[in-house]
Amino acid sequence: MTRKQLFSEVEQLMNRYCSGCFLYEHLKNEKGRRGAHRFCISQCTVGEKIKSYGKKLS
Repeated sequence: MTRKQLFSEVEQLMNRYCSGCFLYEHLKNEKGRRGAHRFCISQCTVGEKIKSYGKKLS
């Protein structure tokens, strides 16, 4: 995959699953923005997929 394709995939994932995510909003209220972000990166399946795309870009 090219860089452009990887960025496109990440954007599609975020638009489809991350925008308006109820769980993120709930965690943001409970644990703050940092705690919600940490959950998204380490435990959410979509976040893990985005993270794997990021590793491919490096």
